[in-house]
Amino acid sequence: MTERVLLAPDKFKGSLSAGEVAEHLAAGLARAGFAGEAVRLPVADGGDGTVDAAISAGYRRVEMGVRGPLGGSVTAEFGLLDGTAVVEAAQACGLSRVPFGALAPLSATTRGVGELILAAARMRATRIVLGLGGVATTDGGAGLVQALGGRLFDDAGRDISPGGGGLARLRRLDLSGMRDLSGVEFLVASDVDNPLLGPSGAAAVYAPQKGASPDDVVVLEAGLTRWAGVAEAACGRSVRDWAGAGAAGGLGFAALLFLGARLRPGISLLLEMLSFRQHLDGARLVITGEGALDAQTLRGKAPAGVARAAAAHSPAVPVIAVAGVCKLSAAELREAGIAACYALSDIEPDVRVSIAHAGPLLQELAVRIAADWLSDRGG
Repeated sequence: MTERVLLAPDKFKGSLSAGEVAEHLAAGLARAGFAGEAVRLPVADGGDGTVDAAISAGYRRVEMGVRGPLGGSVTAEFGLLDGTAVVEAAQACGLSRVPFGALAPLSATTRGVGELILAAARMRATRIVLGLGGVATTDGGAGLVQALGGRLFDDAGRDISPGGGGLARLRRLDLSGMRDLSGVEFLVASDVDNPLLGPSGAAAVYAPQKGASPDDVVVLEAGLTRWAGVAEAACGRSVRDWAGAGAAGGLGFAALLFLGARLRPGISLLLEMLSFRQHLDGARLVITGEGALDAQTLRGKAPAGVARAAAAHSPAVPVIAVAGVCKLSAAELREAGIAACYALSDIEPDVRVSIAHAGPLLQELAVRIAADWLSDRGG
């Protein structure tokens, strides 16, 4: 029987996509003389790369122009298969969509995400998976609501300006023009469990990563507080304290409140969509990974989710990780279900060189993994 290895890495951020990581691992295994089947199954946890992972699993790529985070048009993609659409917020309003040095924490908008959702609904999607993460916005999903037909007015009856900075001037929300999406099931894929407001909320925790100064954070917190009050009053329920409401600058809040979305851990949902459990049948080894294995990995990032799924399989399949750097101890790796980690930094300690030559270095790691785990003497 042909030996099978599953290659299920996430992206190496700033260096390689998840698909490219899988390709380099496969090339390294071939170089080492592995004659079995190397199944490429790139994964994601809801952030950048979620649509690519879906397309690798057979989803059709749909490309369109939408409003970007700064208001200009950007080309974004979503995946579509059998009535299910995979929409990645970062495609429309991701940090990668903002030119270097042009971060706009007070005015960046999620409007393009709503435009992607409308496009998926027009193409008869009855289930939309919304991947959150990697966005440049902190508008509480107000832009998404505007794209769906909602109107946000100030005291003078004028539309408020885009972004979280204008939300403090919000006085009235008109939902009469909202598109009826009641026939669509929404699932939110995210590894973030923050509430919308407070010291653990969207503004306090994540806005500084998007260029917000301490004063900007105060403005954004006030705006999100006003937005939550007006929006929840209009909808007749409160979700601001729900886990995940603070995800993607509060985009999670809008998805929960206006779309009736259910929140799922991103990697668990994506593994279901990729039929990962079935791929484990007969596999000898799983190789996963991401750019940095650290404390955040243990909180539900892709490698930890892959390891949990492999451990739950009968029989359990051993999991090896590759990374740019590994900051976890051997005990922490074992606790996460990862038997060993092979890091680019073990070969090339200079981070800049490692990033520039990540592909060949990954191939070298795969050669080492084959010797350690896939030979007759291997693990």
